[in-house]
Order: sequence, then C-alpha cells, then structure tokens
Amino acid sequence: MSADLSWMIIRNSNAFLSKKTNIKKPFSKEPMNLTNLASKRYNGLVHDNSIGVESAPNNKGFTVITKKRKLANKPGKSLVKVNFTSGPRRSLFKLRKYLLGNSYRKDLIQASLRRASAILESQKRATLALKKLGKSKKPDA
Repeated sequence: MSADLSWMIIRNSNAFLSKKTNIKKPFSKEPMNLTNLASKRYNGLVHDNSIGVESAPNNKGFTVITKKRKLANKPGKSLVKVNFTSGPRRSLFKLRKYLLGNSYRKDLIQASLRRASAILESQKRATLALKKLGKSKKPDA
C-alpha cells in the first residue's frame, strides 16, 4: 500500500493521535515520529523508510531505530536498533554519518539530530547554583 493511501486512512484517527482543544496541529505519540507532529512527512507508520530516536536503556546516550525497506511486510523483523553511547559530540557525528551512509531520508536527518541532541541534553546531571551569602551591612545610625 502506498504512503499516500495509508496517510489518507490514518490521518484523522489512529491510536497515537492526540488532539486538544485550541491547538491547531494535533500531536502524535508514535515512536518513529521525530517531531511528534501529526503530519505525513514525519509519520513513521506510513513510510517504509523511517527513523526514530529514543533514550538508551541505561540513560547514557541514545538509540536509533530504523526500518528496513526490504522487510516492510514483516513489521517484527523490519526494525533495527543501534545504540550511540560514546559521548555527545561523537555520537551526533556518528548518527549523521550512519544516516547518510545508509541512504535514509535526507529530510529527517536534521530532525533526528535535534531529537538526539535534546535527549543528550536531558541526560546531563543537574547542577544547582549555590547563592553566596554575604555579610549584611548594618545601617549607619
């Protein structure tokens, strides 16, 4: 089935769709959607060649999930997971190289890098800025 026909069938009703009042564009909660927007371009259900980025199991790095085009009729075997845990800069460089080398959709590369960067940023350790307490000046009387 073509991506256009699949999108026409599922665009207004699917399990991952999240519609809210006073919001123009509905959101999508599917794992292969990089921007979480319900649009044909970013939908991972309708495309044979899509990308998903999620946090690694141990919260160190991220995992990239890709679909194999040849196994589109076998959904259980079509997903490939690759972990990137070698530091933020190197992992983002490797992700870009991996996606370009495997000829994945070029329009999703920037979105996948942004999502991976946001995941890495969320895994940073929180530091509290301590306020220095100074001596209070006594008013001159």
